[in-house]
Amino acid sequence: MTSPVPDGPRTPDAGFASDNCAGAHPEILAALTAANEGYQGAYGDDAYTARLRDVVRRHFGDRAEAFPVFNGTGANVVALQAMSERWSSVICAEGSHINVDECGAAEKVAGLKLVPVPAPDGRLTPELVDRYAWGWGDVHHAQPAVVSLTQSTELGTVYTPEQIAALTAHAHERGMRVHMDGARIANAAASLGVPLRALTTDVGVDVLSFGGTKNGLLMGEAVVVLDPAAVRGLDFLRKAGMQLASKMRFISAQLVALLDGDLWLRNARHANAMAQRLAEAVRPLPGVRITRPVEANAVFAVLSSEAAARLREHYSFATWDEQTGEVRWMCSFATTEQEIEAFASALAKALAH
Repeated sequence: MTSPVPDGPRTPDAGFASDNCAGAHPEILAALTAANEGYQGAYGDDAYTARLRDVVRRHFGDRAEAFPVFNGTGANVVALQAMSERWSSVICAEGSHINVDECGAAEKVAGLKLVPVPAPDGRLTPELVDRYAWGWGDVHHAQPAVVSLTQSTELGTVYTPEQIAALTAHAHERGMRVHMDGARIANAAASLGVPLRALTTDVGVDVLSFGGTKNGLLMGEAVVVLDPAAVRGLDFLRKAGMQLASKMRFISAQLVALLDGDLWLRNARHANAMAQRLAEAVRPLPGVRITRPVEANAVFAVLSSEAAARLREHYSFATWDEQTGEVRWMCSFATTEQEIEAFASALAKALAH
């Protein structure tokens, strides 16, 4: 049998470039195979989506409602659109995914004004929000309607439940709703040792974009509405936003496999543990400086551009800050200790060259 891998030169190992580069977890693939049997209703009228509703309510409370979508950008756009008006603005961290990595989708598709807030550690605070949330009633000013936070943050830090509660209470007092981009919420919950609802429902988050792809799914995320009063027209917006899957059972079956047992937690714990091991392996190397707390599954470090270039002959990874030379190394559920050791060895050689 011929290999399905295309012929050509070997590309640098992408294992530390992003948790998106990992494949799908075997239990997810098994769930997809099982879901492929027989006929099911389309557009969410299927047994797997019905089961997902029960599973999501077990994690997030009796009022929670899940709306499976294709991807994270779609989840964020649909959620924010359902929480706001065309004249609204969304307060978010300057480095947030919706501001930096979604090609302006929230602004182009939802017609919203994003208001980026400098957040040195990736986390918003009530004080930071107050600097940018103003102008209510002024017809010349986009009206602040939503505060969007990311858990875990783009800088690998996590919000504690107390930090989120303070932020949501502050936003609600000012008439704003709170959205959470939870692309890596499982990693945050695993890091803090708390259930998912402790970071969402119990601390006042209104709507969650729940991430599955970075934690083992083949594809698929979900908008999880925690407070039904926070949204309107989400069903229609999901369809109009091209995020309504006809064969939704294949997204829902994956989410059920992830959340019905402890797969979400096992995967996240492993990714976090590998990030800690990676940091421990590279921290003693001369010429490497770990720049940020390793609280989830990301390691940020500074090394010389020459060493980074030599390392990239074998591994691909993101440059986070061109000016400082800061880079990001990500771990996933699929990362192994052997891969950590090989990476650290390659880095040591690159530094010593």
